[in-house]
Amino acid sequence: MQSIKKVGLLCGREYSFPPAFIAKVNQLGKGVGVAAEFVKLGGTKMNEPAEYSVIVDRISHEVEYYRGYLKHAVLQGTYVINNPFWWTADDKYFNYSVAAKLGIAIPKTVLLPQKGYPKDVDITAESLHNLKYPVDWDGLLDYVGRPAILKPFSGGGWKHVYKVNNKEELFAAYDQTAPYCMTLQEFIDFEGYVRCFTFGKTDILPVRYDPKERRYLVEHDYLSKDLGARIVDDARTINQALGYEMNTIEFAIKDGVPWAIDFLNPAPDFERDRITEFYFEHVVEQMAHLVIDRALNGEISNTWPRWEEMLGIGASSGFVGAPKAAARVATATTAAATQPSAGNATASPDASAKPATKSAGSKNK
Repeated sequence: MQSIKKVGLLCGREYSFPPAFIAKVNQLGKGVGVAAEFVKLGGTKMNEPAEYSVIVDRISHEVEYYRGYLKHAVLQGTYVINNPFWWTADDKYFNYSVAAKLGIAIPKTVLLPQKGYPKDVDITAESLHNLKYPVDWDGLLDYVGRPAILKPFSGGGWKHVYKVNNKEELFAAYDQTAPYCMTLQEFIDFEGYVRCFTFGKTDILPVRYDPKERRYLVEHDYLSKDLGARIVDDARTINQALGYEMNTIEFAIKDGVPWAIDFLNPAPDFERDRITEFYFEHVVEQMAHLVIDRALNGEISNTWPRWEEMLGIGASSGFVGAPKAAARVATATTAAATQPSAGNATASPDASAKPATKSAGSKNK
């Protein structure tokens, strides 16, 4: 009798995506022994065996118990989308810095000292003797330009985001930001804006998006072929570097250049009434295919970021990534290089993922 590989969904206040996703996985997975359900937790014992082959995490950034459970699940062999260790460590400022080194167009960005600190943390002037004072606010504004965007170095949902035109407006906004750590970023006066849904690391769906109205637009010929291809390529590079398999990546387009604005969205909005019926159906279908593939073929090492390797710093890290795994990869690569060519195409780094969605310029279907 075929054993069932279980896919678990961990989510919060979502209404349309969870039941549709679970139903689609159960429909498509029935013939290959994969079934989906909501994860149910009530206290996790140390070394408790893994119940799920795959878990899709859409809420642990808000519930610490869930994050701790997911780390334990990885230890027990569960493939978690997205990697809870890296998600815990990551932030938007680091993302910008990595992407810039990889050749992605990134607005000039500054990481700022916090305006204030949590009330339950005992921070005094003596605690901050490593900070320069006063801060050269004019110099920082000169670097990023005016106007500029003040926003958190982590977080999402358009919370605590301010457009400032001068130092006075910057101070007025900055004074409201405690206890968050903020970034000051060059404002891109865009003529077009794209939000990409990503499934796995290489399946990219660019969608026209109106950030002012926060609205998805179903327009299939919005981008030229070349611009669409660059956006897809840049999105793939970002996901490979950061390891995310469920993400949205936003580009502001100015003078034909796609500037990567935001790409730390490991629990993207999948609700039908906000992403439109057209894209909702696509999201549900692609996410179902992704988790079925990972349940049957997934390697946990695939969930870790690869920025070290891509930047030439060293082998990818993570507890499954180095050093033995790196040595095995090197050995396999050497062995493959010595084999006679059979005319086969080289597999992509995310070969288990479905082929990428068509670049914009053709229909996103």
